[in-house]
Amino acid sequence: MLKGFRDFILRGNVIDLAIGVVIGLAFNAVVSALVKDILTPLIAAIAGKPNFAALTFTINNSQFDYGDVLNAAISFLAVAAAVYFVVVAPMNALAARRAKPAEITTRECPQCLSTIPKAAHRCSFCTQLIDPVS
Repeated sequence: MLKGFRDFILRGNVIDLAIGVVIGLAFNAVVSALVKDILTPLIAAIAGKPNFAALTFTINNSQFDYGDVLNAAISFLAVAAAVYFVVVAPMNALAARRAKPAEITTRECPQCLSTIPKAAHRCSFCTQLIDPVS
């Protein structure tokens, strides 16, 4: 019963759902502060603009605040990077360690090089007698 629950929890779509919840809720405040207080001023120091939120342009008396879009894009990339390096990469490494190598159930016929079952005594293609493999 617990093995089934463990398999359910470690299944890919449950992990994907957990990552979505983490991106949407838990990292929102932290990453928003990181972007607003560290990344935006750092990029602004390079680009020469102190705050991206103030970047706008006007067409026919309509104001477009593209600075907020820039801040949101930087925030999204920061969240995605954090989730990938904190959750996805370690889970992939764990799954790779837990994976068992696939058992080899076939072999080649030494006469015609066709693929035959490992325990076969005779090749089904060329009908050659073959020594069985234990």
